[in-house]
Amino acid sequence: MSTLRLLGAAAPLAVAWMAACVPPRDSTTPVASAGGPPSASTSTSESEASPAISASIPPTVPPPPPAVPRSELPGGGRTIFPDHMLVGFCGTPGAPALGPLWEKPDVKAKKLLGFGAQYAGNRKLLPVFELIAVVVQGYAGADKKWRMRVYDKVVDQYLRVARENNGLLLLNIQPGASDFLTELKAFEKYWHEPDVGVALDPEWAMIDAKHTPGVFYGQTTGDTISTVIQYLADIVKQDDLPEKVLVFHRVNGYVVKHEENIQQQPGVVVVESVDGLGPKGMKINTYNFLMGTKAPWIHPGFKLFFDEDTRNGWRLMSPKEVLALSPPPEYVMYE
Repeated sequence: MSTLRLLGAAAPLAVAWMAACVPPRDSTTPVASAGGPPSASTSTSESEASPAISASIPPTVPPPPPAVPRSELPGGGRTIFPDHMLVGFCGTPGAPALGPLWEKPDVKAKKLLGFGAQYAGNRKLLPVFELIAVVVQGYAGADKKWRMRVYDKVVDQYLRVARENNGLLLLNIQPGASDFLTELKAFEKYWHEPDVGVALDPEWAMIDAKHTPGVFYGQTTGDTISTVIQYLADIVKQDDLPEKVLVFHRVNGYVVKHEENIQQQPGVVVVESVDGLGPKGMKINTYNFLMGTKAPWIHPGFKLFFDEDTRNGWRLMSPKEVLALSPPPEYVMYE
């Protein structure tokens, strides 16, 4: 008989033997699956022990995400005044008449730092690179706006230089027959940076397209400046940025109407920079007149011109003479 047939004959006996060895099941006998925990029919004593074992193992709680550091000004901190003294150069590529930053801003930065050191005193110097990003033109152009915007790659270059020198970049806006807020929004991505502010040039804010820049003075209002302040303040709050600087340049009393309507907003530091041209006495008279009408919370600024202030044998005012002004300027800009 073959082995297979023998196994077949013995199979019933093997089954009977296995059945005799397995105890009968009742309600207190646990049955476990292979390799697994007891089933729901586990005895009362064992089922009571399981929670105690589980309770001894603390639950796994993921660690909190690391805190994102708050952005700061160049050199640290989040507020501009009273700790800092702002000293700047301005300009735009290819226009020597508009200031020393018309070329090689990385080279001009060394000269700027030299001027700044004469003003800092006990304050921390914050060098300012004021790039004229919207430049008024002598022709209306296809859109009749009398202005031109620099390319983003130019802004990127000047921002890089400002950062290499722990300084601020201010984008100067000469809107022509456009308006300040429209021109700011064309550079919106830069306002979200912690080290970029704005300078408004009302002298070049033309009332309408019929008024040729350079022939007529432009003009803005305190309400318009307040709109720009609010626009920046919203970005500062949204992004939790350090304070931003907003400068408005003022050559005379005409170019800003209803200055008293300028509204203060948290996160935006406002500077009124007096742009008087000419010899020392004339510049001081313009400064004294315009400082007499500004709100106390608006910070004083003063502009010096390398060319216009030195014609006819005139002399550029020294840092000592500038700081002797009342009130002493907190932003001094050279064009």
